[in-house]
Amino acid sequence: MLSIDPSKNTERENYKFLIGSIVPRPIAFVTTLSGKGILNGAPFSYFNIVSSNPPMISLAIQRSRGRQKDTARNIIESKEFVVHIVDENNVEKINQTAASLPPNQSEIELAKLTPVESVKISVPGVSEAKIRMECTLEHSLELGGTDTPGCDLIIGKIVQFHIEEDIYEKGRIDPIGLGAVSRLAGTNYAKIGEIFSIERPK
Repeated sequence: MLSIDPSKNTERENYKFLIGSIVPRPIAFVTTLSGKGILNGAPFSYFNIVSSNPPMISLAIQRSRGRQKDTARNIIESKEFVVHIVDENNVEKINQTAASLPPNQSEIELAKLTPVESVKISVPGVSEAKIRMECTLEHSLELGGTDTPGCDLIIGKIVQFHIEEDIYEKGRIDPIGLGAVSRLAGTNYAKIGEIFSIERPK
């Protein structure tokens, strides 16, 4: 077995080890509003649950050469955002939003996604997602190197869930009906495969 010291690696080498090892990763498609009212959208696979009481999620938004991404800046300034689950039906359009656009251009328009008003926050979501979560900013942290932060860690509190009725039954979500996709390494994605159960010990 190889034993590798990450401090001796480049950032790209560590990145490849991480995205190749920590799989599958759920994908959050995040919409935010800029200070000028532009609706931005971008996918992030450094995303997960933090807590269910209260319901909170985390996003780690990597910086490019220390420069904050539009999504992180918009969230920190407005303290609102919407998280959508990426599924088999919308992944092609969501992938288009990963393009690098200037802050005054909307990825939502580029990908021809359909904005939909939120209930409790000012940031719209998109109707193509089977699940979307209106969020308010709970915490933000700058993480990374001693000279320049490499990442903005965002903790969001969910203030409203929107779930397509067809995949909802008695408080549970049908994983097959949702058809969530996940990120692997490179350009690879994965669908929900075989589902199996193991009883937890008491």
